[in-house]
Amino acid sequence: MMMIPDDALERLMESADLIGRVCERANIGQWEIYAAQGYGHSLDFEGGKIAMASGGGDGGFGIRVVEDGRYGYAHLVDISNSEKAVAQALSIARKSPSINGFELPANQETTTVGGMFDKNVINIDTESLLEQGDHILAKATELDPRACVIGGGIGISAGAGALITSSGIEAGGLRTSHGLGVHLSIDEDGLMTSSYEGESSRFKLENLDSSVEKAVHWAQVTRDQISGGATADCPVLMTNNGIAPLFSVVIPGAITGERLVRGESFWSGMMGKPVMADHLSLVDDGRMEGGLASGSRDDEGVPTRTHSLVENGTLTGQLWSTRSAAKQVSEGRIDHAKSTGSAARGGHTSPPGCSTSDMTLSSSKTTMSRDRLIEEMDSGYLVHSVMGAHTANPTSGDFSVTTSAILKVENGEVIGALSQAGFSGNLAKAFTGRVILGSPSASTKTSTTGSLHIPDILFMDGLRINPA
Repeated sequence: MMMIPDDALERLMESADLIGRVCERANIGQWEIYAAQGYGHSLDFEGGKIAMASGGGDGGFGIRVVEDGRYGYAHLVDISNSEKAVAQALSIARKSPSINGFELPANQETTTVGGMFDKNVINIDTESLLEQGDHILAKATELDPRACVIGGGIGISAGAGALITSSGIEAGGLRTSHGLGVHLSIDEDGLMTSSYEGESSRFKLENLDSSVEKAVHWAQVTRDQISGGATADCPVLMTNNGIAPLFSVVIPGAITGERLVRGESFWSGMMGKPVMADHLSLVDDGRMEGGLASGSRDDEGVPTRTHSLVENGTLTGQLWSTRSAAKQVSEGRIDHAKSTGSAARGGHTSPPGCSTSDMTLSSSKTTMSRDRLIEEMDSGYLVHSVMGAHTANPTSGDFSVTTSAILKVENGEVIGALSQAGFSGNLAKAFTGRVILGSPSASTKTSTTGSLHIPDILFMDGLRINPA
């Protein structure tokens, strides 16, 4: 028996259509029904064992209505409550402030983005998932008998999504994912070191060993601890795992049109001006095949696109949802703006907001392997993970975090690890200095950083390490 019913999408579309008819009977001119249903199996690791295996599904419907530029939103699970939910959304809309010019998007043609669904994922049953879990635990012990998988887990999911609107949009599709997280520690001679590695894909993961090997490696190399020396501004090489949490907090908010025109971005007023080193480019690709944040349409039905946000260091683009564009034009902060196909939702319980899709950072200069980047750095630090990235300031770019996965480099060679260190700076400024990118990952179907596609990055300027 497959994890997701064969007719899951059809049933979801039919239910959304029924709610739409309720909106029509209530004489609502503009309405939007968003429907989602997810299914999955997962297991957790704890203390070197599989602690819990679980499965199930959840989902529901979101209703957005617009009347005279006012919108209301309600959500439900059981379509027998449709009339009540529609009335609630309409009541909220009539009490909300009007946004001049705000209307739900019209239907536009689009082409299909592939790689969203893999039958091999939904054919993984609970027994197979348990076998994968056992393999991961055994692999860790095989690589290092001291290693213990103390957390993380592995899971598969499949989901159906649908969108039907009064403007004629009828869209739906199926998505799958297969993900793995390994939190591993080595506790010996009074010293415990640990590391977390993970990966995810819309396709079935074929190599489960990779994340385990990386986790064991970092738990091992951080055991050779030395004195870090004095606090210093110095070159810092951040692995893709290390940079991703900071990047995801600081950069995406900087390029949404609403934050840019409101002066809430460190790139406000910089359109057409340099914001990164002149060899760097940043692309937001909503149409990446197999992308974890990609698809044929955004979450309010607008066709997705590929946006050049930073080109050769110069700010060239910004992202909008339908509502954010209309709101800023209505308030006079910008003369003209329209959706860039960048609307996203956290689920059926919330209306769409503006967000990034699959983001890729690249360089027109020659990229380097991690070993070459270490040689190029000469003396500095290698940071593989950070704690407290959520405290970074997306308005200024400032951050101050800690790391326990940090290696000291002298004369182009790693000489040891620090037990812990403070790590601070301004990410926006660091990207304008001397920056060298690592070689992109050869894998196109898996990601260690979710919807961020960024390599290792060597920052030569603007960052500070404060050894514990």
